[in-house]
Amino acid sequence: MDAATVSAIGTIAVGLAAAIGALVGKRGENRVGATGQVLISYDSLVNQLQEERNAAVTKLAETEQRLTAAYAELASERADKAALHTQIAELTAEKARLLQRITDLGGQPP
Repeated sequence: MDAATVSAIGTIAVGLAAAIGALVGKRGENRVGATGQVLISYDSLVNQLQEERNAAVTKLAETEQRLTAAYAELASERADKAALHTQIAELTAEKARLLQRITDLGGQPP
């Protein structure tokens, strides 16, 4: 082999090595880019989930406050209802007593 052939083979070998190196480098770069995108997407998703969780916690607190207020109102209405039932019973007893008193005094109950 003469010097020109050895030089040409060396140049081809160096060119192939450079091409293989570029290809491997590009794959690594693509892999790093894809990994970076995945991490960015993951971070974005985590942030969205945290925002949704915080909104749900806030809505839950508001709902619990409304529920507490509704229970308090219900308890108040039940107390008012019980008071009215007591008043009805007292008035009914008073009516019966007055009707009996009218009869005892010789009158005709209406």
